[in-house]
Amino acid sequence: MGKQRILSGVQPTGNLHLGNYLGAISNWVEAQSQYDNFFCVVDLHAITVPHNPSTLKENTYKTAALYLACGLDLEHCKIFVQSHICAHSELTWLLNCVTPLNWLERMIQFKEKAVKQGENVSVGLLDYPVLMAADILLYDADKVPVGEDQKQHIELTRDIAVRINDQFGSKGESVLKIPEPLIRKEGARVMSLNDGTRKMSKSDPSELSRINLLDSPEEINKKIKRCKTDPIKGLSFDEPERPECNNLLTLYMLLSGKQKQEVAAQCQDMGWGQFKPLLTEATIEALKPIQQKYQEVIDEKGYLESVLRKGRQQAEAVANATLSRVKTALGYSVPL
Repeated sequence: MGKQRILSGVQPTGNLHLGNYLGAISNWVEAQSQYDNFFCVVDLHAITVPHNPSTLKENTYKTAALYLACGLDLEHCKIFVQSHICAHSELTWLLNCVTPLNWLERMIQFKEKAVKQGENVSVGLLDYPVLMAADILLYDADKVPVGEDQKQHIELTRDIAVRINDQFGSKGESVLKIPEPLIRKEGARVMSLNDGTRKMSKSDPSELSRINLLDSPEEINKKIKRCKTDPIKGLSFDEPERPECNNLLTLYMLLSGKQKQEVAAQCQDMGWGQFKPLLTEATIEALKPIQQKYQEVIDEKGYLESVLRKGRQQAEAVANATLSRVKTALGYSVPL
C-alpha cells in the first residue's frame, strides 16, 4: 500500500508569519516523509477579499520560496501555484451546482468576514469553502493539515464529496475520496501579539500583532518588547484568564524545541522582563536558518520557476484525472 496523500496550502497575502509556520508549515515539514504531499500557494483564495494586483505575483513567489526555506523537500513534496492549474476553477463550478446555498451561509468564517466587509462582501468570499473543497478533492487527499478554525471547511468538503458520491456514483463506486482533517494539538492556533484571544493574522492592520518569517532581529526584538502581557508575576500555561501568557509560553516552547514541562518549570517564577529576552533569542535563532535558505532560493535565478513548473506538471496530471472522473459521473462528454 502506498503512502497516504496530503494536500494543503497558504494564501500569498502579505508575509508569512509565525502562525503560518508553527500552525501549518512546520507540521508539513515534520511529517513530509510519511506522506505523498501536494502543497500549493492558494492565490485564487487571495482575491476573495480586496487585494493589491501589483503585489500578488511577488507574494505568490515569495510564499513558494518560503515553503522551500522552511524545509519542504522536493523528494517528498510537489509544490505548485493553485491558479496555474485550471482544474481548480472548473471543479469548483461543478461542485457549486450540487452544494446547497444554506451550507455556505452557515460557515462561521464567512459570517465574521462578511460583517467586516458589509455591502462589499463578494460572492467569492461566500464560495471560498467550495473552492477549498475543490483543492482538496482534486488530489484524492487522504488527510488535510488544518488549524482548529478550519475544521468546519473540512466538514463541508466531506459533505460535498458524500453528496457527489451518493448522487452520481455508480455500482457502489465513489467518485471522490472523502478526506480527514489532520490537526496538531500544540500550536494549532498561534495568537496575536496584541490580543491573546485572537488568531495571529496577515489581515490584522497592525504589524506589531505578528512576527513575520522574514523579520530582522531588530524587528523581532521591537515586536516582542511591545507585545501585550499582564501584571501577574510568575508565568504558567493553561490559565484561561491569561491568554497572552499561554500564547507567549507556547511560542517559546515551540521555537526553542523544549518540552512543556521544562518551559513551565523554567518560567514559573519569572516576570515579563526576564521572559521576553528569552523569547526574542529563541525566535531569532529559530528563524535564522529559514531566512538564510530563503535568500539562497531567491538568489538562484530560475530555480524557483523550475520547481513550480515541475510541481505544476505533477499536480496537473492528478487534478485532470479527477476532474475527468467527476465530469464523466455528471454526464459530460470528455474530449477524446
